[in-house]
Amino acid sequence: MKPVLKHFDHHRLWVPNTFAVHTFKVIMYSIQSQYSYAVIQLLMGHLDDNSKESAQVRTGIADALSQIITIAAGESVGPSVLEIINSLLSHLRQSITRVNLNQQQMDDEQIFQETVINSLGEFAQNLPDYQKIEIMMFILGKVPPPMGTVEQPPSEVDVLLQNILLKSVLKVATKYTTVHMVTAFPVAFLNPILKMSVTPDPEVRLIVQLILHTLIDRHENTEKLRKPCIQDLNLTVEKCSRQDMLFMKKHGHEIFLYIYENLSFPNNRSDNLDALFCTLALLCVELGTDDTLMDMLRLVLAFQDMALTNNILQDDQRFSIHSIVASFLTLIGQLTAVNDMCHHIEQVIKARNTHAPYLLPEGCTAAPADVHPEAIPESLLFDKNIISEALRRVGHDTTRLLAPFVPKQSSMTLTHSFNDLNSISVEVDSVASSPGVTKKYPGEEVTVESLKKLLAEPRSTRIQAEEERRKQIVEKYRTATFEELMTRNECKTEMLQNKLNEIFGKLLPDSRISGSPMLPPSRTSDDNQKQAAPPSIYEIQFPELFIF
Repeated sequence: MKPVLKHFDHHRLWVPNTFAVHTFKVIMYSIQSQYSYAVIQLLMGHLDDNSKESAQVRTGIADALSQIITIAAGESVGPSVLEIINSLLSHLRQSITRVNLNQQQMDDEQIFQETVINSLGEFAQNLPDYQKIEIMMFILGKVPPPMGTVEQPPSEVDVLLQNILLKSVLKVATKYTTVHMVTAFPVAFLNPILKMSVTPDPEVRLIVQLILHTLIDRHENTEKLRKPCIQDLNLTVEKCSRQDMLFMKKHGHEIFLYIYENLSFPNNRSDNLDALFCTLALLCVELGTDDTLMDMLRLVLAFQDMALTNNILQDDQRFSIHSIVASFLTLIGQLTAVNDMCHHIEQVIKARNTHAPYLLPEGCTAAPADVHPEAIPESLLFDKNIISEALRRVGHDTTRLLAPFVPKQSSMTLTHSFNDLNSISVEVDSVASSPGVTKKYPGEEVTVESLKKLLAEPRSTRIQAEEERRKQIVEKYRTATFEELMTRNECKTEMLQNKLNEIFGKLLPDSRISGSPMLPPSRTSDDNQKQAAPPSIYEIQFPELFIF
C-alpha cells in the first residue's frame, strides 16, 4: 500500500482523484474482508501525514476515503469505530482553525469539510443503530459548550466548530432509524443536544432542530410540516407506544421548556421559527397522548402570550409566532376532532383571514406598519377557557391546561421545575402508574354513626367527597411553599419523637427490673471497667431525618 500512496503523491493523482478512487476500490474488493480495515488505517494515516498540504489534496484523499469506507464499516467494531471518527473530527478541527486564508482557500477548506462530513455519514451508514447513537454522542462531546449571549456572542472559531460538528451529527442521524424515543434519545445524548438548542447563534440552533426532526420523525411527515400551515396535511399517524409515553412523561416537560426558551431569542430568523414549529408538530404527531396534548396546548397558548407581551422581539417575529399558534392548533384539531374546539379554531382563523391576514402563515409578512402586536383584539386570539371547556366536555382532564405555564431558564439546569404543575401531577400519579403497587390512603376512625352515614348517603356523594379531598391535598402541595411543607412535617416529627420518648420512658424501668434475675454472676471491678454496658436501644436518640 505504501508504494501506491507514494505513487499518487509523486504524480499528483489526488487532484483529480478519479484514478485513485478506482484503484482503492479494486484493492478493497481484492483482499479478504478482515484486512479491509488496514487499508482504511493506512489511508487515514496518509491523510494525517498530508495535513499541511493544500485543501484540494486533502479533499482528494478524504473523498477516496469516503468512497471505500463503507466497504470496511461492516468489519469495524469497538474502539476502531471511535478511532476513525476521532481522526476525522481532528481534521475538521484543524481545517476550521486555519487562519490567513484568501477567499479561494476558504472555499477549498469548506469543500474539504463537507467531504469529511460525508465520510462520517458513509462510515456510519453500515454500522448498527446502537453504534450510530454512540457516534453521535461521541461527536457531541467534542462540540464546544454553548457560551455567551445574543449581545455578546461566543468566538467565531467556537461557532464554526459547533456548526461543523453538529452538521456531522446531523449526517449520522440521517443514517439512523428510530424505533423508540428512549433508545434514540438516551439521557447522555438528550441533555447535551437540548443545551445546544439554546446557543446564541441562530444557525447552530437551526442545525439542532434539524437533528431533532431527523430522529423524531418515523413516518416521513417532516416535509409536510416543514412550514406552518392551516390546511389539511394528510399526515401518517400511529398510536403512541407505552415506551414513548413513559419517555414523554419523564422528559417532555424539559423539552417544552427548551422550545419555549428557543422561541424567545430576538435573533431568530424565519427558518428558526419554522423549524421550531416542525419540532413541536412532530412531537405531537409521534408522541401525542392525552397528557402530552394538554402540555402542548398550554405551551402553545404560552407562545400566544409571549407574542403579546414580549417587547424584546421584533414585530414580524411576534406576528410569526401568532401564525405558529394558529397552525399548531389547526393540527391539534385535525388529530383530536373535538367539534367545539375545532369550531372555535375555525372561527378565529376566519376572523384573522378577514381582518388580520398577517396573523396567518400565508400572510405573516404583510403586516401594516401601524399595527402593534399589543393591540390585537380578543376576537383574533385563541381563548384558553373555550378550548379547555371543549376538551372537558369530551372527557379530558384539563387541570394542566388551565395552570399557567411557568417559563424557566432551562439552559441553567436540567432538573425538572417543581414549581410547574406537570412535575407535581407526575408525583401524585406515580403510585397509580407503578405496576403491582396500590395507592394507600390514611386510615380513618370507624364509628357506628359514620357507618350509618355511609349507608344512607348516595354513592355519587361519596365519590364527590373523595374527589374534593384529593383536590385539597393536591392544591395544598401546589400552593404551599417549601418552608411551609417542611414546617408541617417537622411538627409531625417532633410529636412522634415526644410520643416515642414517653412510651419508652414507661417501658425502661420495668425492663430493668424484669431483666435483673437474668444478669450473670458479679465480676471484679476491673472486668466491669473493661466491659462497659452498651446503651439500651430505647435510649438512642435517632436523627430527625431517620423518622417519617
